Amino acid sequence: MNPTQQSPMPKSPTLIPLLDEQLRLQPLRELLATISPRVIACSGGIDSLLLATIAHRQNPATTVVAHALSPAVPTEATARVKEWALREGWNLQLVSSGEFQSEDYLSNPVNRCYHCKSHLYSSLEQLAANNTGGATLLSGANLDDLGEYRPGLIAAAENAVRHPYIEASIGKQMIRAIARHLHLPFAELPASPCLASRLYTGTRVTAERLKAIELGETLIRQSTGIEVVRCRIRENQMFIETGAADRERISSELLATICAAVRLVEPAIATVELDAEPYRSGRAFLVSQS
Repeated sequence: MNPTQQSPMPKSPTLIPLLDEQLRLQPLRELLATISPRVIACSGGIDSLLLATIAHRQNPATTVVAHALSPAVPTEATARVKEWALREGWNLQLVSSGEFQSEDYLSNPVNRCYHCKSHLYSSLEQLAANNTGGATLLSGANLDDLGEYRPGLIAAAENAVRHPYIEASIGKQMIRAIARHLHLPFAELPASPCLASRLYTGTRVTAERLKAIELGETLIRQSTGIEVVRCRIRENQMFIETGAADRERISSELLATICAAVRLVEPAIATVELDAEPYRSGRAFLVSQS
């Protein structure tokens, strides 16, 4: 080593608990230690992946991770959960939430998420009864979710689901900070709600529409490298949303390619066009319908 160079100073052990406290990681761990056994609903997003990782590492014997298989769950999310479960040694249980048997869900009302979560939590309650003799259901809802219209939280309350992030006063930014602190590979994973959230309120949920959405978004990411993209459907029209800086990367040729591809899985789609406005979270959600 060059005598003028110094090796980096190791992080003081006394600073680690302090950092854990600042990130609310230690309070989260202490809270989880009081909940046993537990079944964690893991969608494959950063919130639930982190919660499941921390809970399992803390006490594998009392932690079951459940992932719902559904046309509304992106294929890559399911693959991510399976891969991480194998790496971490989770007790992973794949369940069918059964929302596609509910007309209340398929009609895509304003509170569609309530009907989806009601079916999911019913399935998880049965799983908990069969595998643990009774366990507490946990979700990855965080403090930021309380500031939005989240009908799924009503379903959670009805099924006695607990939200450790909310109880520990942890929001989205802190979740990412904790994931970075733990050197987890999904710390920068972009938000990606269920595929049904791309359907405008009142546009019926069908497996074909959801396949078209996933295919369209995959093609755009592969063709352009754009990370945040939404293919939203309103009846027979598909609208592409990207950030303002990425809009020029969506060419007319790419739109034509996407249209041809998605019509193979959902022939009812008549047009595919770039939305008139840049990406905005939740645009397909319409509180009042004309």
